[in-house]
Amino acid sequence: MPSNYPSFRWSVPWLILFLEAAFIVLSYFQYSNTNFSYKDLQDVSHMVIFGFGFFLTFLKRYSFSSTGFNLLIIVLGVQCSILMEDVSVFLTGIQEDRRNSITKAAMSVVAVVISVGAVLGKINPMQSIVMTVVEIIVFCVSRWINVHLLEVSYHVSLMHVHMFGAYFGLAVSTRISEPSPRSEKNASTPKSDLLSMLGTLSLWVFWPSFNSALAYKRNEAIFSTCLALAVSAVTAFALSALTTKDGKFRMTHIHSAALAGGVAVGYAADKIEQPWIAMILGLLASVISILGSFWVKSCFHPTLRIHDASGVHSTFGLPAVLGALARVVFSATEMQTQSPSAAYFDFVLLEVGAFCLTVSIASIAGLITGLILNLRLLKPIPVSKYFEDQMYWEFPRLAVGF
Repeated sequence: MPSNYPSFRWSVPWLILFLEAAFIVLSYFQYSNTNFSYKDLQDVSHMVIFGFGFFLTFLKRYSFSSTGFNLLIIVLGVQCSILMEDVSVFLTGIQEDRRNSITKAAMSVVAVVISVGAVLGKINPMQSIVMTVVEIIVFCVSRWINVHLLEVSYHVSLMHVHMFGAYFGLAVSTRISEPSPRSEKNASTPKSDLLSMLGTLSLWVFWPSFNSALAYKRNEAIFSTCLALAVSAVTAFALSALTTKDGKFRMTHIHSAALAGGVAVGYAADKIEQPWIAMILGLLASVISILGSFWVKSCFHPTLRIHDASGVHSTFGLPAVLGALARVVFSATEMQTQSPSAAYFDFVLLEVGAFCLTVSIASIAGLITGLILNLRLLKPIPVSKYFEDQMYWEFPRLAVGF
């Protein structure tokens, strides 16, 4: 490694070993649970490891770190999430649904992967690990509040993972210095875009499994998700050609909007009874994703100075808000004929309060985490060293132009 790059020899390995030792010790008190579906776990694992790993490889000089650090935060995050579930049972005495606990842990880590996408290339491995542990703990607390105090179902509480991850990451990014607008490293190449699209295709294929893993009506959830994903992908191509100056397709549009339908429909996939409803939701999600990206650049960045490295707000945040609102509408329509007006009104308030609380907790926790990541102990990297694999990975030689 060149001498002008800082060494993490005495920080990152010891932090990893300390956390792993803590996880091993705490696992001694862990509740044993082998009641889970390996098929569900396998599909979710393909999503978070392979799908998101390649999804974030669009930066031309940050492909090693995108895939490698993605694996690191996932394996640490899953262990932390499983332990947090057991801590919740131990402290409160309230036994959650223990089925598919390891699958739920893998799904919870998606929040961290999405958040890291907002600060991709701007934080070092130490900061990523600290961010992972803090976010998993806060997300588990948020989910516990939703389930036990606001009476949100387990399925919906985990679908908040997209919303939580997006706004947590955006809040962290406000505390991280922006890269130079002229930085040539903050760009993609045809090869990196192709690898990123490979991740998008993998996520697209496995998204129905993610949305249906904890749904009560699994077949309905799978069917609705497939339709929403199909329509959002088709709409992405149409809007991409309409919004570019030369009328050509833009890979970044397909890269993000093709998944928007899966994010939005996840909240109410098991409640949708008519195919056309899922299709409309997928269309709206794709429209919001592409048009929202223009709105974010024109409003969010100049006003709040948020640099969203991989566009998590338009890909996950805005479609998740649409999905949460759709869930409220579908649930309220279903309850309207079954409950008196007072109970109906309370139910709507709880549904709205659940996702408002999730966004609030994510934003506040993200701001605090951003301040923590700036501590000198965690060795924040200078702006001039953003988006560089050579900061962390060994290469046979320093190739010209890499």
